[in-house]
Amino acid sequence: MTSSFESHTYPARLSDAQRDRVLGALREGAAQGKLSHDTFMRRMELALTASRSEQLDALTADLEHEGRWSRPLFRAVSGLSGFPERIRRAWRAERLPKLLLPAPSPHPLRIGRDPGNGLRLSHETVSRAHAELTADGGLWVLRDLGSTNGTCVNGQRVTGAVPVREGDQVSFGRMTFRLSAPALRPPA
Repeated sequence: MTSSFESHTYPARLSDAQRDRVLGALREGAAQGKLSHDTFMRRMELALTASRSEQLDALTADLEHEGRWSRPLFRAVSGLSGFPERIRRAWRAERLPKLLLPAPSPHPLRIGRDPGNGLRLSHETVSRAHAELTADGGLWVLRDLGSTNGTCVNGQRVTGAVPVREGDQVSFGRMTFRLSAPALRPPA
C-alpha cells in the first residue's frame, strides 16, 4: 500500500506590523488627497479583514510610494504655501493702530462698548464690558470680563488675567491694537 502525503502550506499569518504599515500608507494617501473618504474607509475595512499579504499589497498598489525627494519636496511646498499668509500677518502687525497704555492708576481701565468705560470701542464684536487693564506693581495685567468674542494677546485667547507689555498685540473681538507705552516727558 502506497500512501502519498500531500503537504499543504498555509500562508503565514499577517503580522500587526504589516497591517500597521498598510494602514499608515492608506492614512497618508487620504491626507494627501490620493483617496476619497469612501475609498479610504473601504480599504481600511479590507486591510483589517485581509488574511494574506497579497491582499494588503493590492490595497496600496495604486498609491505612489515616496521617493527619496518626495518628503523634502512636500515640506518645502508646504512652507512656501504658508509664506504669503505670514507676510500678510507681518504687514498687518506693523500697521496696527497703537493702544497707548495709560498712566498707572489704582483704578482699572475698563474697555468695551458701554459709554461709561474708560476706553470705548464702538464695534459689533466688542462686548459692553469686554476687558480691563490694571497696573499691578511694574506690570500691566489684562483681564477678559466674560466677553462674547474674546480677548487675545499675541494671538492667544485670554482666560483669566494675563500680564502684557509694550509691543504686545491685543484683540478685543475683531479690533486689534499694538500696545504702546507713553513717551516720557522731559523734565521742566
